[in-house]
Amino acid sequence: MTASAERASGRPPGPKPSLKGSAARGSILADRAATAVLWGTGVLVLAILGGIIVHFAVAAWGVVSPSFIVGDPSDTELGGILPVLWNSIYMLGLTMFIAVPVGILGGIYMAEYAGENRVTSAIRFAEEAISSVPSIVVGLFGLILFVDNFRWGFTALSGALALTFFNLPLMTRLAEQALRAVPQDERSASLALGATKWQTIRHVVLPLAIPGLITGVILTAGRVFGEAAVLLFTSGIGTPPHYDFTDFDLGNPASPWSPLRPATTLSVYIWKLNSEGLGVFKNQIVDGSAAILISMVLTFNLGARFLGRLLSRRLTAA
Repeated sequence: MTASAERASGRPPGPKPSLKGSAARGSILADRAATAVLWGTGVLVLAILGGIIVHFAVAAWGVVSPSFIVGDPSDTELGGILPVLWNSIYMLGLTMFIAVPVGILGGIYMAEYAGENRVTSAIRFAEEAISSVPSIVVGLFGLILFVDNFRWGFTALSGALALTFFNLPLMTRLAEQALRAVPQDERSASLALGATKWQTIRHVVLPLAIPGLITGVILTAGRVFGEAAVLLFTSGIGTPPHYDFTDFDLGNPASPWSPLRPATTLSVYIWKLNSEGLGVFKNQIVDGSAAILISMVLTFNLGARFLGRLLSRRLTAA
């Protein structure tokens, strides 16, 4: 319709109808729907986690006590879980003693020295492939290599090395991400002042990356602490005897400090009781052990967030 026709019809002239208004409303509705879905997913995950925690807290009520934590297992009474809890802590320390230095060095290489080429692409592919391999397959690998071929038997050392193979890609990737998060300007300023590349990494990059590195260490530790399938085939399945913690002879298989002894962890002990346990107090021991295991894994994850934020504020003065 022309302007003269609009004037003749008595209608005020104006812009032609547009689809922009309806498109904007559609975008707003889509944004609100996506937000609702994401919030719903988050609430569902929190509800599932809360349900698991509440279930085991209620089931373990009246079971978990100081005597349960520091007592020895028993076939005739409720007993305790000190030996298996100690084995879990011992295996964690032994594994992290191997995995953390190697993982950080690997992260330094990938973040600071390695270029984008076929070698680094192959390394990253290997990291992703190992991380996606089922843990029970890694356990079978440890059984063949360490238990059978090296003839170490079911020992803490066999389990720790198998856990290192399984968790080293995660530690390396987290270390690389923490190092890459350091601003490039910090490196440039250090190099401009005459520092070498290694001096820059040691005195500038690593201190600034400490919060991320600590987070990676604790998250890896939480994964190691709760692992069971790998240790079923490498560190042994059984009910540990009473441990004499004053025996520091590392060559004595009976010493709780020796890496050359079987080491049934808390998670493996729970599996053993569920599959083979016939005692009257089996269910109570399983519920109490599961509650302690969950609480310690949650502590690792919450500790990672707390330490990461604390160190970040301290080091960046933010």
